[in-house]
Amino acid sequence: MTRRTQFIVFGVLLAVLAATAFNFYRTRYSSPEDTPLAVSLDAKFTPLGVDNPALRLDILKRFLALEYKGVHRSIFSATLPPPPAPPPSKQQVVVAPGPPPGPPPLTVDAKYFGYVSDFGGSHRRAFFATSNNEDVIIAGEGDTFMGRFRVVRLTNTAADVEEVSTGRRATLTLEEPTPNG
Repeated sequence: MTRRTQFIVFGVLLAVLAATAFNFYRTRYSSPEDTPLAVSLDAKFTPLGVDNPALRLDILKRFLALEYKGVHRSIFSATLPPPPAPPPSKQQVVVAPGPPPGPPPLTVDAKYFGYVSDFGGSHRRAFFATSNNEDVIIAGEGDTFMGRFRVVRLTNTAADVEEVSTGRRATLTLEEPTPNG
């Protein structure tokens, strides 16, 4: 392309640019009455059918008097606010009667005063004395004594006893023998 052809193309481009700018600014800054678009927008406008277009000050005062009644909490604190107090109830609370009292605790008329075990320590036998200290009863785990008690478990310090007829349980602690007998 020669230098002369470049000047011709450059001049044509400047002319097109000038025509485009003129057209753009002419339509943009012309009066609104000259354009058919503005006329068509004004023709479509219809005002709302309000009886009294005055400002309702009573409603405005009511909205301004509203106060926030929610939880007031700092959004910058990671701790939770305490839970709200429960509202006082105006109804009279009727307390239902509790469950009936259970059976009285199991009393065993014998004392656990010792035990013996085999060499491996797996089979234990307990010594029980009757309340009047006349009879000594020897019973292992699972055995019954005095006709109504079953030995459930034996340890070095206690014997768990179950009444056969009711299934109630009691724990007899190992009693040290008295010095006089």
